[in-house]
Amino acid sequence: MDNSYNRVRLCGRVLTAPVLSHINHGVTFCCFMLSVPRLSGQSDDLRILAPCEMVSGLIPGRICTVTGQLRSFNNRSGVGPRLVISVFARGIVPGGEFPYNCIQLSGVLCREPSLRRTPLGREICDLTLAVNRRYGRADYLPCIAWGAVAQATAAMRVGDCLTAEGRVQSRTYNKNLGTTVEQRVAYEVSIMRPAAIEEFAGI
Repeated sequence: MDNSYNRVRLCGRVLTAPVLSHINHGVTFCCFMLSVPRLSGQSDDLRILAPCEMVSGLIPGRICTVTGQLRSFNNRSGVGPRLVISVFARGIVPGGEFPYNCIQLSGVLCREPSLRRTPLGREICDLTLAVNRRYGRADYLPCIAWGAVAQATAAMRVGDCLTAEGRVQSRTYNKNLGTTVEQRVAYEVSIMRPAAIEEFAGI
């Protein structure tokens, strides 16, 4: 049985006006940035991809709720990051429970977990989760876990199934390109807790 599961719900403030992204199977897609504040005062600025008719009327500063899935795309252009992560919107409505950031995932580990410590001594585990789509493709999603959850996930092996709940987050990093250093943004799932797929009644 395929237990793959991928559901995202965000409520944030529109950061950028929608712009044309691409056309696929006759459907024109646009993308925009959505900013979701954290309790710490920082914000996760997330790339949202949606059919253009779904984003008509969206303007920067407005609060909206986005539901959909977290998707990955292999960028072979040589420009920017190799793995592009976006929230693929299936629904966008004005307003909502602001701020809100929740993702529910179930998939298979496709790389060995990597356990490390932060400079302050906190344990963190890096994971890559393969989450199947309905039509045969898969999304490869970078995930991180902290503390006790990091210890538990570090004991897992490639091929093990992981079901978890967390948030979609963004972070900046410096990429050394040899002669220059370029600031880039990475997107990942911060796992808050393991879960059972039966808990996913909907978000």
